Amino acid sequence: MESAAIQTYGLTRRFGDLTAVDDVTLTVSQGQFFGFLGPNGAGKSTTIKMLTGLLEPTTGSIEILGRRFWSGALELKGQIGVVPEGMALLGRLTASEYLHFVGRMYGLDRKTTSQRTEELLEFMDLAHEHKKLVTDFSHGMQKKLALAAAVIHAPKVLFLDEPFEGVDAIAAGMLKALLQGMIQRGATIFLTTHVLEIVERLCSHVAIIHHGKLVANGSLADLRAGVVSKLPGEEGSRTLTLEEIFLSTVGADSGGVAQELSWLA
Repeated sequence: MESAAIQTYGLTRRFGDLTAVDDVTLTVSQGQFFGFLGPNGAGKSTTIKMLTGLLEPTTGSIEILGRRFWSGALELKGQIGVVPEGMALLGRLTASEYLHFVGRMYGLDRKTTSQRTEELLEFMDLAHEHKKLVTDFSHGMQKKLALAAAVIHAPKVLFLDEPFEGVDAIAAGMLKALLQGMIQRGATIFLTTHVLEIVERLCSHVAIIHHGKLVANGSLADLRAGVVSKLPGEEGSRTLTLEEIFLSTVGADSGGVAQELSWLA
């Protein structure tokens, strides 16, 4: 049986009367590329914030790499990497200064930090921006820097919240290659994104959250087996795309007539 890199039990987070994440129990095995999907406001980012110690659960528990995880678990935090919503970069530093800061914060020695900083800046095509402050970077450049900071310490578990948003096709290809290389070396990646084609191409397992509750969880093959085509003349007769599975699971009708605005009709 595969050991779990991430395990949650009854994970719940409330904000007053709003339950953003409701009794989520899931397992992500070590070495999996795991896609975590849901509509806007479904609870994806709140879940990642709890899984990375940025937000305390209201109830429930989390285990990372087989050990109980909480906001003060510094040793375990040293084994995870995060590209959070909003990226949270230090804008008044250069890219090199920022990566040196992050590397040292993770406990890397100066020589290792410098070597990995140079390699990451070269890989991310940011080496030529050595004088520019991070605040002056484009959104795509900031995304690449955030990912570089998330992997500089070679994490065993990597959390990515919309890592491809605003990234051009060339950079996206480089990032996909980097992530697939991490999986081949045994790392675990937990990805949220609205770009379903990326999930379908990269992820082996997927969970879908809707109104704070898990509504689907399993391998792509299992999800396809559990949802059949509803298109006229194709009922159950072909392999569904992840988009069709997603729309069917969260209650959207991909085959229906879209609502029209009278003043644009």
